[in-house]
Amino acid sequence: MLPQELIRKKRDGGTLDAQEIAFFVKGLADGSVTEGQVAALAMAVFFKGLTVDERVALTLAMRDSGDVLDWSGIDAPVLDKHSTGGVGDNVSLMLAPALAACGAAVPMISGRGLGHTGGTLDKFDSIPGYQTQPDNALFKKVVREIGCAVIGQTGNLAPADKRFYAIRDVTGTVESIDLITASILSKKLAAGLQGLVLDVKWGTGAFMGSLEEARALAESLVLVANGAGLKTTALLTDMNEPLASAAGNAVEMQNAVDFLKGTAVDNRLWDVTVAQGGELLATGGIAPNAEAGCEMMRQAFQSGKAAEKFAQMVHALGGPADFMDKAELYLAKAPVQAPVYADQPGVVTAVDARAIGVAVVALGGGRRAAADVIDPAVGLTDLAGIGNSVDADAPLAIVHAKTEQDAEQAAIALRKAYSLGAATDVIDRPGVVGRIAP
Repeated sequence: MLPQELIRKKRDGGTLDAQEIAFFVKGLADGSVTEGQVAALAMAVFFKGLTVDERVALTLAMRDSGDVLDWSGIDAPVLDKHSTGGVGDNVSLMLAPALAACGAAVPMISGRGLGHTGGTLDKFDSIPGYQTQPDNALFKKVVREIGCAVIGQTGNLAPADKRFYAIRDVTGTVESIDLITASILSKKLAAGLQGLVLDVKWGTGAFMGSLEEARALAESLVLVANGAGLKTTALLTDMNEPLASAAGNAVEMQNAVDFLKGTAVDNRLWDVTVAQGGELLATGGIAPNAEAGCEMMRQAFQSGKAAEKFAQMVHALGGPADFMDKAELYLAKAPVQAPVYADQPGVVTAVDARAIGVAVVALGGGRRAAADVIDPAVGLTDLAGIGNSVDADAPLAIVHAKTEQDAEQAAIALRKAYSLGAATDVIDRPGVVGRIAP
């Protein structure tokens, strides 16, 4: 086979068979297919699309380009989730230990921040000593003994996807739903999962701006995942405002600790976390249906068992044994903490969540370039949500910044991100707006 012939075939609207796709993916992994050829095929797919069979074949070939984790010997369903990215989305921090408390095994392989969205690994890096890149032996030991471990992608999980994504990133082909589907699922399949829930977000803070776009991606992901043998459902969730009342790394970690301890719980965050857990417990056969699974999740949080699992996981991966009790002492604090008030009183009617995420990046809580070092202490807390009243006593948010100048710039961005009006102007949107099943 010649790569250029496969490119020509797809360019002209033809369908590639599994053998042809496997050949191309092998070339991706071993470098025998050039960057120009990879870019050309990506552009052909962008315009001509892939059939369901092609998407399944591409996903499986990229999964098999590296290691596939084996969880045989664990007497529990192996479950995980994937979020398409948002602002103030720290669901994974609470979801993994709650699922473990309900009897699931959760080998959660997460990523770092991308663009304006926060990364789960960056949040865990704010815990002193926590190993986000343990070797496979420690990873498996913690999952077996504790029930959950949240870590970063190991070097040889779906390596073909790493190269493919890097080339797509610089050739204008990232937005292809077909290629996004294969990229996400190849890594999840390589993790050896038995059940997956997808959190596909739409709105001002999501990569998918409209509900229709999010639904199309969710349908593709669910169709291909199940076609590849992984039981999967998807929830469509609203990202027209930050999910938690905090955005940043250490501040979102503190928000998660407060959630787990029950001392402060954001309502929309609770709804989305419980819904994802309910789906997974039903998918894994631990609960008879999602509604029963949601009740199990509520009990895991309210009983304190999820908090116990989180504390055990943190310590097993190198963090402090008393982190849950003394999180505020271990998490970095920004030297400048200042409330930001609106120019006039009113009720929050809309939030540009992307602008909130960009403000966190500008403070140093995200990356402008891949090599940037994140400041874990900076961010935003007490973010006003849609429907909240703001005035001289109730700020839009509290800025956590390195300098006064940074805080002033963040305040300007925050005021621009918020729209105020009357209570009658508020549109009430639920956190979970839809479900996609096989």
